[in-house]
Amino acid sequence: MNASAIRTGLLAVTAAAFGLAGCADMNTGMSPTARNTAIGAGVGALAGAAIGGDAKGALIGAGVGAAGTYIWSRSMEQKKLAMERATMGSGATVVQTADNQLKLEVPSDLSFDTGRADIKPNMRPILDQFANGLASQPNTEVRVVGHTDSTGSDDLNNRLSLDRAQATKNYLVSRGVAASQIQVAGRGEHEPVADNSSDAGRARNRRVEIFLGERNLAAR
Repeated sequence: MNASAIRTGLLAVTAAAFGLAGCADMNTGMSPTARNTAIGAGVGALAGAAIGGDAKGALIGAGVGAAGTYIWSRSMEQKKLAMERATMGSGATVVQTADNQLKLEVPSDLSFDTGRADIKPNMRPILDQFANGLASQPNTEVRVVGHTDSTGSDDLNNRLSLDRAQATKNYLVSRGVAASQIQVAGRGEHEPVADNSSDAGRARNRRVEIFLGERNLAAR
């Protein structure tokens, strides 16, 4: 394909991208992240067609457009709704992230006492609901990230945050989630969401974040 044809194809892709965005916006049943993923895959397919000049190019382009992302499937939406019901009024938050992961943030009054890594009883029903059904969904990935406030040394907080994440993983495994599905990390005091100069701020920073993502297998 010569340079002129490539330029013409890329212009067509750009125009088609705006057309896809307009069509997706008219689909009121589609969430913003699902719309963006669909647009990304569609633009990738069009770009592949412009570059490759055939159906094979379109398939490769679709992979490029959607690669490296999670999908927001019906099961993910159902899990989000179930988690919202399970955590209602508890102070825990459940959101869909920009890259189509489900994020559960559990504050310290539910998750761990100060300076400790053993799971509090109030957190167990939330984790039970989170684990529900994951044993039959091997293409889902779970990340558990522990955090602390700024009290204590860096070494202590790094170790404590990782211990909290590991304790959460151990509990999920005891509820049937495969250990291979779960990754853990500790961020110590380095990713605060509030000011550590107040009791309320430190309490918000002592938290555990749990991410659930369903890989786009078609993009692999």
